[in-house]
Amino acid sequence: MRTAIVLLFLLALAAIPGSLLPQRSLSPTGVASYYRDHPTLAPLLDRLGMFAVFASPWFAAVYLLLFTSLVGCLIPRCLEHARSLKAGPPPVPRHLHRLPAHLTWRTDTTVDDAADAAEQRLRHKRFRVNRRQAPESVELAAERGRLKETGNLVFHISLLVLLLAVAGGKLWGYEGNILVTEGDGFCNSFQQYDQYRAGPLVKQQNLSPLCFDLEDFNASYELNGTPASFTADIAVQDRPGAAKRTTRIGVNDPLRLEGDRLYVTGHGFSPTFTITLPNGQTFGPLSAPFLPQDSRTFGSQGVVKLPDLGDGSGDGFALAGFFAPTGMVADGVLRSVDARPLSPQVAIIAYRGYLGLDSGAPQSVFQLDQRQIDVGALSKIGAVNLTIGQSATLDDGTSVRFDGFREFAALQVSHDPAQVAVLGSAIMLLAGLVANLLLRRERVFIRLSSAESDAGNRTATVGTAAGLSRGGGDDAQARLDDLLGGLAVEAGIHRDHQAEPPVSAS
Repeated sequence: MRTAIVLLFLLALAAIPGSLLPQRSLSPTGVASYYRDHPTLAPLLDRLGMFAVFASPWFAAVYLLLFTSLVGCLIPRCLEHARSLKAGPPPVPRHLHRLPAHLTWRTDTTVDDAADAAEQRLRHKRFRVNRRQAPESVELAAERGRLKETGNLVFHISLLVLLLAVAGGKLWGYEGNILVTEGDGFCNSFQQYDQYRAGPLVKQQNLSPLCFDLEDFNASYELNGTPASFTADIAVQDRPGAAKRTTRIGVNDPLRLEGDRLYVTGHGFSPTFTITLPNGQTFGPLSAPFLPQDSRTFGSQGVVKLPDLGDGSGDGFALAGFFAPTGMVADGVLRSVDARPLSPQVAIIAYRGYLGLDSGAPQSVFQLDQRQIDVGALSKIGAVNLTIGQSATLDDGTSVRFDGFREFAALQVSHDPAQVAVLGSAIMLLAGLVANLLLRRERVFIRLSSAESDAGNRTATVGTAAGLSRGGGDDAQARLDDLLGGLAVEAGIHRDHQAEPPVSAS
């Protein structure tokens, strides 16, 4: 048990970095921001697994050691507790006066009558009583509060089940992040996720058949520009052939399906452009999400790519730019001063040439391939700042018009088949902890023997009692006095604390 407690403490310490540092599975943009802010420290922390704490080998090692320790601790304790539940209270000790709480008295009733009254009183107080006839006395051994140990075991078994459920959720669960612009949709497949994490036992066919369309996104702000709420109206089809139903989700109000949850984790803007070539050919509206670089002003960067202009040259076209929801130009540089779209503006740089999309090398949808620019395959043809409805003609005669923007929602799909087991084990863990803390385990031992009365002409009974108590803050002696005080009323017992002087346990 001491080993398990130490390992549990280590597990709690190991989880602290996961709360203080951004985790790659939850916030890849947060990790990227940490790299920009701490270029020297971030690579070291990454090598130590601090940006993926709960998937790191050292966290798993503590986890598995705690699991093994709990199993080795609980099996013998459960067997012992099962045996103790079948068995009665332990025999009455020989020297009752050596126990911490003890009491002696004398009564004029017979031994059997005094034993009956004592047994009735103990059973009324919900004690389990074992009555034994000794050669020269009657002994009563009573106890209650076995549920205290049961609560202790329920607590630790629930903790074990909780660990198993979390492990099962990691093995058979998955989660993925996706950016969906207003008017667009998503169907649950690994290919459509921008980033996903799946357990080793999850296959493509195991994904739930969830599809939805983002119909509208609303972001409200306080007067000082602080975001107040994000809500998304989506049309959901949770199984093939089912009719779509419209629902609204928010940051703390996810869509809950059978084992699936759809969260809103953030939002941003997708600027929209129309491209007109010198020959009059028009492309548009073209739109792509621009990722926020500043959570206070939502200044965002991104790129719109057009792989083939279709004019026979084989060239592609791209707009790399900066979007400001509330823009202000200072010293020729566009900046965003507010997260609310009060005065949207974009600063764009246009490129024409080979984008490298079919080169086979991985490429971000939010950035241009810098290698193509470096080798001259992709050439800059102009740069301009635009407001909504404004257009500009580039160096090669191509016209670009800024049509406006659409908002996008950053969404997370999470599938955890063990969430019910986690909830149930957490409830049982709390119930076991409450039982262990509030219940009291007590034992009372009574020995009744015959003695001559003071007058010498009647039979008297001498009683000796002792009590043990575990849990609670009451004094064991006071509780024993209260118990036997009730017994004295029922049986006419006269206390005599001096009949047998206390003897120390030593």
